[in-house]
Amino acid sequence: MVETRIKPYDQQVAEQEAREQQRRAFRRNQVFGLLILAGAICLWWLVHTNPKWIFPPGWWRW
Repeated sequence: MVETRIKPYDQQVAEQEAREQQRRAFRRNQVFGLLILAGAICLWWLVHTNPKWIFPPGWWRW
């Protein structure tokens, strides 16, 4: 249910700042989650690919 009363300015500002902090934390967590997912996909790809494609014979010699 939505409050229809007029709130004091200080209370409005405090609520907006709290929402902004929550939004920042949510976005940060989203970014970290996507980075973990991307890392897991890359790790899975490295484990399941042919090792000769990643490290061909003589790759350490130029």
